[in-house]
Amino acid sequence: MPIVRLKESRIEALEPRRSPYDIRDRELKGFGVRVLPSGRKRFFVHSQHEGRRLWKTVGDASAMSLDEARRRATELLAAIRRDDGAPALPEDRLFEAVAEEVFSRYGRHWKPGTKKVNRNYLRNTILPRFAGMNIADIGKEDVRRWFASLRATPVAADRSLPILSVIMRQAEIYGYRPEGSNPCTGFRRYRRKGRERFLSEQELRRLGLVLDSREARHPREAAFIRLLLLTGCRKSEIGTLQWSDYREGRLFLRDGKTGPRTVWLSSPARDILGGFPRRGKWVFPSPQTHGPVSMTIFETFWRRIREEAGLAQVRLHGKRWGRPTYLIYRE
Repeated sequence: MPIVRLKESRIEALEPRRSPYDIRDRELKGFGVRVLPSGRKRFFVHSQHEGRRLWKTVGDASAMSLDEARRRATELLAAIRRDDGAPALPEDRLFEAVAEEVFSRYGRHWKPGTKKVNRNYLRNTILPRFAGMNIADIGKEDVRRWFASLRATPVAADRSLPILSVIMRQAEIYGYRPEGSNPCTGFRRYRRKGRERFLSEQELRRLGLVLDSREARHPREAAFIRLLLLTGCRKSEIGTLQWSDYREGRLFLRDGKTGPRTVWLSSPARDILGGFPRRGKWVFPSPQTHGPVSMTIFETFWRRIREEAGLAQVRLHGKRWGRPTYLIYRE
């Protein structure tokens, strides 16, 4: 972190980068200016007190002079050292700190896989823009600019916006933002043409012929694909299916993405499960472990048969359920 003698001219010359960065003042220890990706600049003080890291915003560089900021910073640092509990401004709530608190407290409502995906979007798409900002200062215009900057990656934009919205909503609940101030409301997601379609009868026939030709050597993989097509379940739901989940001609899914639910099976789906040997608890057990087989095996099999069936540009996706879907998403 650079340490220089701050001057008005030097502050004005600071250019924004993709991530926030700080410039510390050589004259007053603990005082500095943070430059945000939006171009906004904030004076801050940073101090260690009784083992705690204290970060407080002094003010916006566009709204106060350097002399005024340095004077206020001196008062804040003195208040911290006195521990009199009455600093001039409330403690800053940096976005990244609040986001981590939300993931820790609210994240228990997410499934482990969902939480992992959400954290990836937080790290790769959200934090590069909002890290270093006070959670209370993020407004609708900040979100609009960020969302517009993701136009080239609409999937990432559409999946990141709800995560950011949850962080903002929880920040209100935790008292870090005013009630009803969520800046993520009212945004329309990007339209992605050609994202989904159903296989035609001709394509289904081609796929069925390829599955028939591979079934003798790969009965497990062929059954997996057929069950996806016949039930509309998600890949994870079929891949982790247990024999105890199948009874009375139905699947009783205990932990689906939308919660516990029942899937009524057609005769062909029941025939597939009825022809499987019941060895252990899993319908598709792993020969190496005591758990279900790795999803990579099924995905590799699908990539091979889709080429042969002339479906090279599509992939299975069990987003819809409750009836045979044959839903295909383009890659």
